[in-house]
Amino acid sequence: MTNHNDNEFRAATLGRFIAETAAEAIPPQVRARAQTMLLDVLASAAGGFPTALATSKRGAAEHMFPGGTAGVWYATERLSPAGAAFANSGAATALDIDDGHRGAAGHAGGAVVPVALAMAEAYGASGPALVDAIVLGYDIALRIGASRHTHRIEHYNSGVWAVYGAAAAAGRLIGLDAGQMTQALAIAGAEAPMSLPTGVSKRTGSMVKEGLPWAAVTGMAAAKRARAGGTGPEDLLDRPDVYDFATMTGALGERFEITQTYLKPYACCRYTHAPIDAITVLRRPGVPVRALTVEVFAEGLNLQNSPAPHSLEAAQYSYPFCCALAALRGPDALRPMRPEMLADADVLDLAARVDLRASPDFASDFPARTPARVTLDQGDGPKTLTVEYPRGDVANPMPREEIEEKFRVLAEGFLPEWTVAAVTAAADGLERDGPEPLYSALAGRGAVAPVALATR
Repeated sequence: MTNHNDNEFRAATLGRFIAETAAEAIPPQVRARAQTMLLDVLASAAGGFPTALATSKRGAAEHMFPGGTAGVWYATERLSPAGAAFANSGAATALDIDDGHRGAAGHAGGAVVPVALAMAEAYGASGPALVDAIVLGYDIALRIGASRHTHRIEHYNSGVWAVYGAAAAAGRLIGLDAGQMTQALAIAGAEAPMSLPTGVSKRTGSMVKEGLPWAAVTGMAAAKRARAGGTGPEDLLDRPDVYDFATMTGALGERFEITQTYLKPYACCRYTHAPIDAITVLRRPGVPVRALTVEVFAEGLNLQNSPAPHSLEAAQYSYPFCCALAALRGPDALRPMRPEMLADADVLDLAARVDLRASPDFASDFPARTPARVTLDQGDGPKTLTVEYPRGDVANPMPREEIEEKFRVLAEGFLPEWTVAAVTAAADGLERDGPEPLYSALAGRGAVAPVALATR
């Protein structure tokens, strides 16, 4: 366990923890959870790879970060570690089906895992060292994200705090000492990608999303700069008006936040998952929907919530559209959503009729919970169901077979089944067999040629 010393900065406490935690101090169940999160991020990236969002990031990475020491997942290109992390983060986060954390109200894996794999491949790290980096990267990112006082949060874009996890993972893999790790965190936090405050733009559905690819690159660069002697504002986390210190540095080495992450069965904002689960239970296929009321926590109304979204990204942030799609086309239509669904006349008609409102019953739930109450009238009177913990939550977990099925479904039509099986087996055997089988499975051996990957 690492204790905070009142004579040191919080960044220094976290830096010591990252640099000095021994592999054997990370419990087996935590290490196993890291391999599960790794597999889930790789599954999310398989689904996101062919999207326009991921294709644009990959194209930019090829021009900005050429090199050759780290692979682009599911393709044959090799880029610099920064380029690979940027491109792979773009794919992993494109569909909004990557993991999240309720306390932090956002996503860590989409930055931490791409950085960890790119740096491990470039620097020849072992399987156990890669698992260490993933565990510690998640822990640092999620502790800082969850420690923010809710009333001080201007936006819920994850890159602003996931950058700390990227720096932690990179720093661990290149062997930074405690002092250097402190500086890496300070640099990363000071230069984290800045995102617009919630509500400033009505174009929530743009391809910018949550800034995670730049968080990956910024965190990686911070670690390398610290190793080269760079310094940052070490006291940036010592702000009691912004952070809860008990959440940030309490029980370091005893409580690992990676065990508190949720997984996502649907390719849309986590806020929408509770009503989708409720609709799935209440819905009788083939019966017309006369009325659909969705009651949520007040913060959910800050989403764009367009009943007629202009893009898949906009659809991911729309209660009315996601709920209408689930009601009429079933939950499989959200694994993932396809461009043609944006023009489904029946779905658009129902989305326009969805009664979305904030319920005072959920006023104190967010960010710890994202509940919803659905009232559905299918001609035989209204039926109501409340879902407090959507599927994939720590309190309502997805079993292992559902995670593997998620990978198969997202990869369908893109990757051969044997590639999915090889990636799954390599992720499971990471500590025993090392990372080389995983790099090989991800390297496009036998997969579709890169030129064909831009379309689906």
